Amino acid sequence: MVRIIIDGNGAVFGRICSFTAKKALEGNEVIIVNSEKTIMTGNKKDTIAKYSSIRKKGGHSQKGPKLSNVPHRILKRAIRGMLPDHRKGQGKETLKRIKCYDGMPEEFKEEKMMKVNAPKKLKFMELKELASKI
Repeated sequence: MVRIIIDGNGAVFGRICSFTAKKALEGNEVIIVNSEKTIMTGNKKDTIAKYSSIRKKGGHSQKGPKLSNVPHRILKRAIRGMLPDHRKGQGKETLKRIKCYDGMPEEFKEEKMMKVNAPKKLKFMELKELASKI
């Protein structure tokens, strides 16, 4: 099992999620730091409206779906959606191998990290901006 550390600063949200899911399914431990700095491409208003509507659902009994407004939890939930059934079997074991952090924890400052290049001239917003508006 290999430990892969990814710096989320400037990384595209969907691409980092799919890459993480693929590597975790291969049996690697994947850690994402600076997850609040990942970027979501597209129109800001549409993105905020989509996540706000998901958060407002849940009915009168508040059974769900529950969507957190903490950046690293939004990222981990998106990765969870790209895995097989997260409640049992391979998906459950894979999800345990994925860790997301806001900021840079002390134990990973000296480690070698993968960097993802930011896209050029796209409409985008950072995940912390989305989390503050939903």
